[in-house]
Amino acid sequence: MRGLTLYLRSRGTPMALALAGGCAALMWSLWSVFSDSPTVGPVMVILTVLLLVAAVTATLGGPDDALDATAGLRWPRRRVTHLLAAFLVVVVLLLVTAATGARFGPAGLVVRDAAGLLGLTALGAATMGTARAWFMPLGWTLAAVLFPRAEPLLGRVLTWPAQPPASTAAAVTAGLLAAGGLVAYAMAGPAQRPPAEAAQQ
Repeated sequence: MRGLTLYLRSRGTPMALALAGGCAALMWSLWSVFSDSPTVGPVMVILTVLLLVAAVTATLGGPDDALDATAGLRWPRRRVTHLLAAFLVVVVLLLVTAATGARFGPAGLVVRDAAGLLGLTALGAATMGTARAWFMPLGWTLAAVLFPRAEPLLGRVLTWPAQPPASTAAAVTAGLLAAGGLVAYAMAGPAQRPPAEAAQQ
């Protein structure tokens, strides 16, 4: 248990959880105050998922790149568990609102976008490093929300975060991103920072 506690602290997990919970509470409060509808709008749901994913992104890397690269620990298993736990945090924080006056949903949209955006974040962490991992989810989500395309198939694929929950193309795209991010991050871990950047930490 001590090892788990040290691992979570080294990743800044307590702060990330507090930030994610605060973001969810803020978005829930804004919808409760400014809307008469009990069901949160799709755009608000998508942006809230993005915020929660961004909040947990910092936990994908630790303070010591050399330690993350060592073979002394079973990192692939830890990384897979870490990503699955982050996914559960994002999904649970939003789906628990089903019992309140401002419901984030439907569940299919929350689960799909959380999985896809976390996968995209994990890919970013494995290729660009944890500090820049949120760039791709932010850019892709904002582009999808601002320029949604229902047709053709390529449009549904490129704007998958903003597609309806029943969209097969969006679900497949999110699934591929989730699987690709999971494998890349589990096997490679976060990309190491340049020496100058690491020295500033």
